[in-house]
Amino acid sequence: MAGINRKEFIKKLKSKYKLAIFNEQTYQEVLVIRLSRLNVFTMVGFSAILLIILVTLLIAFTGLREYIPGYPDAKQRLLIVRNAQRVDSLFLEIEKRNKFIDNMQQIIGGQVPETEERANPVRQQAASEEDQTEDTAGWKDIEFTRSVEDSIFRALVEREEKFNVSEQPGNDLGALLENTFFFPPLKGMVVNRFGDPRGHFGVDIVAGPGARVSAVMDGVVIFSGWTVETGYVIQLQHANNFISMYKHNERLLKTTGQHVKAGEAIANVGNSGELTTGPHLHFELWHNGIPLDPQEYISF
Repeated sequence: MAGINRKEFIKKLKSKYKLAIFNEQTYQEVLVIRLSRLNVFTMVGFSAILLIILVTLLIAFTGLREYIPGYPDAKQRLLIVRNAQRVDSLFLEIEKRNKFIDNMQQIIGGQVPETEERANPVRQQAASEEDQTEDTAGWKDIEFTRSVEDSIFRALVEREEKFNVSEQPGNDLGALLENTFFFPPLKGMVVNRFGDPRGHFGVDIVAGPGARVSAVMDGVVIFSGWTVETGYVIQLQHANNFISMYKHNERLLKTTGQHVKAGEAIANVGNSGELTTGPHLHFELWHNGIPLDPQEYISF
């Protein structure tokens, strides 16, 4: 019975059916399709599989995938990547901190801290073999001789330092200043003297806007830039540890690292910065970290 039912089921699947489409007015056949149940099932199944594949590809390779519940959008993916990088950086910092703490504990306990060479036995062995090779080379056979160029350079330095009054014993600041000439940075009227008001480490010289500001001595520019309180500032390093400062300028003519000569223009008088009430030059003179009264050594 089961075999007969199976044959009948297969026969029904393969039975042909005629699907005809007629013209309503003329009753003429327009389209005739002969189908079986097996053909219908096959076409429907193939169409469903093809539709599923197309929808999957459309969602996977287009922006529609972001509308799927639970799928992260572009901002969330970027945040995930950044968090992963931050976690990696935190792990490195924690490792460095733990290594630093371990070394400090070993130093406090009187032990030798573990270095990278000690942590790597292969590198330590290679270093020890290199040291043994150098030891076997024979240090006693090395002779240190002075070349002709080294002797000439030593004689030149000794001759120059012989006349350097800043390093000669017994010379104080007074004797040093007696042999030093300062070029006036600006010709004008001094309105605020040294120490007046309290904490005023220089002098304020009034002059017209754009007036020339000159270097007081030969030197090197160690700072040339802008500050909020004093505007455009330029600082020069001179011989014998003298430093001169020029503040509230309108424009700076030199940059950091340049060499200047005494009397050379380095800036123009201005009114820049918050701590200013008009066009003037605030000039300071320092020696070994101590401010000096410029009016005692310079005629403005």
